[in-house]
Amino acid sequence: MAFVHVERTEDGFVARNNRGAEITMGTSEGQFSPLELLLAAVGGCNIMTVEPLTAQRGHRLVRLAMDVTSEKAGPTQLESVTVTYDVEAPSEEAREVFESVAQRVHERHCIVSRSLERGTEVRIILNG
Repeated sequence: MAFVHVERTEDGFVARNNRGAEITMGTSEGQFSPLELLLAAVGGCNIMTVEPLTAQRGHRLVRLAMDVTSEKAGPTQLESVTVTYDVEAPSEEAREVFESVAQRVHERHCIVSRSLERGTEVRIILNG
């Protein structure tokens, strides 16, 4: 089970996990919005899975980066999320391995992308 605690602060909001990491959220300079964090989660899940799987197959990519963008269907609903890789491979073989791994990660392994695509129930519990 994953866990994050989110609370209001003087400057916006902060999310903390059980390992001591924190990230600030808000609409001010230097803060991520919740939507941007969702996009970061999609990107992070994919890239953090693609990199070691490509390396395990004997191919270390020279550059591995991505842009993650979203299109809205309405004010409170996303239409789509697009992941665009920026990769420099040391060889054509490495490029082919990367492409195969990236597609497989998208289709089978990234819990964030797969949850968005399939829809995940979100329950609200009101305490206090």
